[in-house]
Amino acid sequence: MHWMKYCAMVECEILADLDALLVGVPKAGTTWLANALSQHPKVNLSNPKEPNIIATHHGTFGRDHSEPDWSRYDDCFKGKGLRIEASVHTFACPLAPSRLATKFPQVPMILCLREPVSRTVSHWKMIRDTEEDVRNGADWADFSVAWEDERLHADSHYARSMERWLGHFPREQFLILDSQRMREEPQSILREVEEFLGLDTHNYNLSSSRHSNSASSRRPITGFGKAMKSFFSLIPNIIKGPIVRRLRANDINIYAAPIISRKPDKLSAVEYHYSICGETLAKDLRAFESLTGFSTAHWVSKIDSLREADINHRSDL
Repeated sequence: MHWMKYCAMVECEILADLDALLVGVPKAGTTWLANALSQHPKVNLSNPKEPNIIATHHGTFGRDHSEPDWSRYDDCFKGKGLRIEASVHTFACPLAPSRLATKFPQVPMILCLREPVSRTVSHWKMIRDTEEDVRNGADWADFSVAWEDERLHADSHYARSMERWLGHFPREQFLILDSQRMREEPQSILREVEEFLGLDTHNYNLSSSRHSNSASSRRPITGFGKAMKSFFSLIPNIIKGPIVRRLRANDINIYAAPIISRKPDKLSAVEYHYSICGETLAKDLRAFESLTGFSTAHWVSKIDSLREADINHRSDL
């Protein structure tokens, strides 16, 4: 049974300001899912996609502990449809569950997850590629140093965050998705989301969202690209929005042009990365499965295998 029908049965009040929330996590397919859902005629995706109203976490480095300005949601949604926002750092924010429970106690939430070591490495690489660490006074050149920074590892401790959320919301209010399934069976994932949100079935153009938040969309920006990005930031959303939607519909990413950005170095999670944070995250995954019933055995098995491979490799040296 989807969450909207459940709420109707127990006579819950669904507030009109926010109808659903993609709570996270970064580098786990939330952007792809949001872009795909934005094609549905009965979905009204927030602009920007990540308004960062609920959480104190505004991106990887930004922190704002002031009380949320809930009125900002009025400016994030234009037109009709199910109002959905996708601030991906919401899940890891310690204050977000209590804040949301006070204002929107019945809002359904979709949580996109990924094997946490590879998620962490992808997140770290994105920050390094875009030099966001340097701009925020940090040096994440060494992964082992970066891992010790709460601003990186907070988004990977799924059980720690989920325990806080379950203190305010029932498990049934969450739809938990494995990002790998988004790549392997995207249509099935979208059917599950439609069922959960009470939406009619829609025929999505998946090619227009297949590059969402991929490595190619996070290419290091050139000097010219930075100037161009600053210029576009001055254009009002009412003008910029239709242009962006048209480009996305035609699968055009102007930031991939060589004059605007350069191709990033390829880097995937390897045995070394698993040796740094694998033990901690495997323990967290087991706790997450106990809390939610969501199977993490395949992730734990992968982490343990690669950690053991690193130990064996070191012993052979």
